[in-house]
Amino acid sequence: MTAWMTAGQIATGVLGGDLTCRDAVMDALDRIARATPINAFTDVLAGRALELAAAHDGNGPQGPLAGVPFAVKNLFDVEELPTRAGSLINRRRAPATADAFAVQQLERAGAILVGTLNMGEYAYDFTGENAHDGACRNPHDPLRMTGGSSSGSGAAVAAGVVPLTLGSDTNGSIRVPASLCGVFGLKPTYGRLSRAGTFPFVSSLDHIGPLARCVHDLELAYQAMAGADPADPVCTGRPADPPGPPGIEGLRIAVAGGHFLSNAGPDALAALHKVAAALGTTAEVEVPEAARARAAAYVITTVEGAALHLDRLRTRPGDFDPDVRDRLIAGAMVPGAFYVQAQRFRRWYREQVMALFGHWDVLLAAATPCTAPLIGQKTMELGGETVPVRAMLGVLTQPISFIGLPVVAVPVPMPGLPIGVQVIAAPWREATALRVARHLEAEGIVRAPWPGRQA
Repeated sequence: MTAWMTAGQIATGVLGGDLTCRDAVMDALDRIARATPINAFTDVLAGRALELAAAHDGNGPQGPLAGVPFAVKNLFDVEELPTRAGSLINRRRAPATADAFAVQQLERAGAILVGTLNMGEYAYDFTGENAHDGACRNPHDPLRMTGGSSSGSGAAVAAGVVPLTLGSDTNGSIRVPASLCGVFGLKPTYGRLSRAGTFPFVSSLDHIGPLARCVHDLELAYQAMAGADPADPVCTGRPADPPGPPGIEGLRIAVAGGHFLSNAGPDALAALHKVAAALGTTAEVEVPEAARARAAAYVITTVEGAALHLDRLRTRPGDFDPDVRDRLIAGAMVPGAFYVQAQRFRRWYREQVMALFGHWDVLLAAATPCTAPLIGQKTMELGGETVPVRAMLGVLTQPISFIGLPVVAVPVPMPGLPIGVQVIAAPWREATALRVARHLEAEGIVRAPWPGRQA
């Protein structure tokens, strides 16, 4: 009944009396059962979801997300479940005693949590290949990667299992799966949404955000989650800006050049040019030292990640995914002076990029250098060189999250597999990025294609 309905359509049906919350939840549970081959879900919360649906139906559901089934990356705390964060070690922890703040906010808006989702171990992954729960599979081609680390979050939306999911993004973990799975994703400004009740990876880089099949659903979820939360020290409590006016009149838009073009393959460049043409821009600007920003992001990621997991690395090294373990061990050996210098450079880089936003409202860049690689693929060709898949999937996202800029990843249907483009705005200007994404969607340039169908 609700297959392929957006969150907004489901909520409208529930609030109008044409649909019950139980109907919406039962439909989602049925789709979860039938979507087992994509390996997106790690826990299904049927009892909890049906209980909340019954309560809503009995009391007259209210809220902009009334009755909307949603699921979350399994690094979000869910009461009575251990917060596994994609790991073997964490699933033996005591269950969470309360839901994450973001989960609570969505349920206050009427949404209903139906499950938790597969992810890369401890969020240190761009592929969606989990050593403990198995690879998450791309709904457009089950032999291909979803991207990570919010792998199940991208796959569950792309497959139409649920209309809305939550993921996290440290170096690109919302935008990479959004791109490879062909859905919309929002990485808001660092500090805009509370991370309280989520298992951390790199505190100075971690964000959370929604994935959905349309811009309106991103906006509904974002508005519901925004707000103050003293439990997250970087969550400022700035309310979400109201949606901008329709259209793009008056906006100054440019393509990010240099690093962002030289590391984009043919499909990525074709999608980027399609979006730029639709927005009527031929302007191109250099983002100063973007490659060095990516390198500094790696230093900060590996050092902070290693510090977080040092006791686990000492006592249970055999229980890690070997790829994740080895990167964390390497991070533990990085000299402290390197970390300090990376943070100094970060401040300088932010100043340079903020100067660009004195002249431009939006920058455009491909989200991934290629469409979804094959599961298990270790290398790919890019710019005439053979490069590692795992590292290079984030080559275009890391310089952006490094300084916490808001981004909407928009899916561009292409012959074969979809790929995403980043719509990047200045800090606290999510409404501007969403405005551009909404215009592109209205013009038919970006959309979430149905799996198995050509563009």
